[in-house]
Amino acid sequence: MTQGAEMSQLSVLLPLTGLFLLISSTFGSESSVALPVSCVTRGTDLMEDGLVVLCPPDCTQGRVSVFGTSIYASISSVCGAAVHRGVLGPSGGSVRVNKLHGRQNYMSSFAHGIQSQVLSRWTASFSLTKAVSVPLELTSETIATALPVAAKPAKKLKKPSVKKALKGGNKDCPMDIAMVIDSSKNIGQRRFNLQKNLISKLAAMLRVGPTGPHVGLIQASDSPRTEFLLTNYTQPKELLFAIKELAYLGGDTNTGKAIMHTAETFFSQENGARRGHPRVMMVLVDGWPSDDLEQAAMLARESGINVFLVSVARPAAEELAMVRDKDFMKKAVCKDNGFFSYLITSWFSTTKHVKPLAQKLCSLDSLLCSKTCYNSVNIGFLIDGSSSVGHSNFQLVLDFLEGIARSFEISDVGARVGAVQFTYDQRLEFGLFDHSDKNETMNALQRIPYMSGGTATGAAISYTTQNLFRRMGPGRNFLIVVTDGQSYDDVRLPAIAAQEQGITMYSVGVAWAPLDDLKSMSSEPKDSHTFFTREFTGLAEFIPLLVRGICRDFTENN
Repeated sequence: MTQGAEMSQLSVLLPLTGLFLLISSTFGSESSVALPVSCVTRGTDLMEDGLVVLCPPDCTQGRVSVFGTSIYASISSVCGAAVHRGVLGPSGGSVRVNKLHGRQNYMSSFAHGIQSQVLSRWTASFSLTKAVSVPLELTSETIATALPVAAKPAKKLKKPSVKKALKGGNKDCPMDIAMVIDSSKNIGQRRFNLQKNLISKLAAMLRVGPTGPHVGLIQASDSPRTEFLLTNYTQPKELLFAIKELAYLGGDTNTGKAIMHTAETFFSQENGARRGHPRVMMVLVDGWPSDDLEQAAMLARESGINVFLVSVARPAAEELAMVRDKDFMKKAVCKDNGFFSYLITSWFSTTKHVKPLAQKLCSLDSLLCSKTCYNSVNIGFLIDGSSSVGHSNFQLVLDFLEGIARSFEISDVGARVGAVQFTYDQRLEFGLFDHSDKNETMNALQRIPYMSGGTATGAAISYTTQNLFRRMGPGRNFLIVVTDGQSYDDVRLPAIAAQEQGITMYSVGVAWAPLDDLKSMSSEPKDSHTFFTREFTGLAEFIPLLVRGICRDFTENN
């Protein structure tokens, strides 16, 4: 052994509270310092080979993406793969990540609570081994070992680095985006490749990342095919490679079937959708679809998905006779207001459309179909028109209800408001679908004529349940009962029946309304769904409390 080799094997002394830490100078090549990572850190995020990482516990609880068995594609979750391999248990711990070349045919399997996925090909891989910790030896006897004059100081160990992209993404565009692309025989291989170029440029401009937009993709053909989910590729480079690898399918342009498939299955939390993030579906159609879009688009709207339709090479005048539904664009989109429809004349001139498309997809304030309490609820007003109320107080009630309604985004794709007035009889003043504009709804409320008569609140609740709330949406239907006196009939059983049909009830009492009756009508918890004031002028104070209560209930139930 040469003197230089001997020197490299000599130990370096480091003082440590009066003792000395003995570390071999050759140890720097395999650091035992474990880098803390998260459950979603992937092999591709780690820069160094042979890196020891520290995984947190419970990585089996959330959804982690793992591709392969024993050898894993680099886009796999390191900690998820470690649990799948059996190197780690649910409690987490340290594991060594060994980088490997890319390969084909990553196989799927189920092991240790993790289901890995199939992947036909990827550019890099990794394997996992248990991290063997070399104990650092503390001894007072090491004081006898001197540092040779010729020995070079040990290099300072660098903290293992993780790609900066791990924190990346466009924070101004926190959308979950499903791209539904045309893979039909109508588009053909050449234009299919041009379509891939378009969505690649669009994906690059969106700047995907953990804190920014997530993108998944579905191909429309005879049957829809999900190519990758929202959480499979959260780094730009991998996403662009996945798009490049898409294979052309052929078949009919069953866009409606693809929209339906996406609305029903794609945006579940099990498939990686993030709670509270706006949901966007961008649908690309070459020419025109082979099937009907209306029912699928209606489901998408009802599910809180903002559907954009991009029509490329729209039908020429001589082709219109072959188009099944000439209004397919209007019926497919979130709202037919021009914002959600986009026309591109040719696949050969798409580059100039990338930026405006990206801006549309990221326009948070314009996504009218995103479900919030303000644009999703159905609110029914049940108004006491009995003789004890009087004309002037009845107007105060209408002003109170208008204040509640004005707080919500009433439209044909937003919140809905309807009203029933009652005495001994009931009268449907207007239904939930009679007015799709906020101003129309406000005017309709103010035009309600005062009935005058007795008070049969129980019968009125039953009538409203059957005639106003025709479309049941659990967690979305709210009934506000306003009354100033005791009912001549039972209110408890009708209220229970209404709540069993998914209607959340608020009771607002004035003057002589018995508190027991009010609580019998209210949903649980009673105290937060029951309001009472001695004077009609006190109703206005309840407006913000009721609006916040409705939003609280909506959020808890959705």
